[in-house]
Amino acid sequence: MDERDFFTERPEQMPVSYTCPRCKRRHEYMVRWMRRTKKPQLPPRADARDRAVYAKLRDYLIRMDDDVTCKSCSKRFEIPSHQSMVVLDEQGRGPSRAGTGSDDDDDNRGNRA
Repeated sequence: MDERDFFTERPEQMPVSYTCPRCKRRHEYMVRWMRRTKKPQLPPRADARDRAVYAKLRDYLIRMDDDVTCKSCSKRFEIPSHQSMVVLDEQGRGPSRAGTGSDDDDDNRGNRA
């Protein structure tokens, strides 16, 4: 089965703040995303492998826009690609917070100046 058989897709827009690499000004831009929400039940043609995959799936967002036009200098610039997909928390409301506890015990603690 294809991954799209497990999800319902819905387009949406959200404001995101980016800094233009040319003029160095920060503005908010409306960026298009595709929200993929896990279907409430499997399609009837699913086999054992599909059931195992379905059990591990989570809701997520995929960014549809690759670049935006600066509001100050009117030059197009590419959106940083480090956040082209965002996994949502269990309620489907926002980015997952798993592993981001407030215990401040990370691996880079000794590398700070």
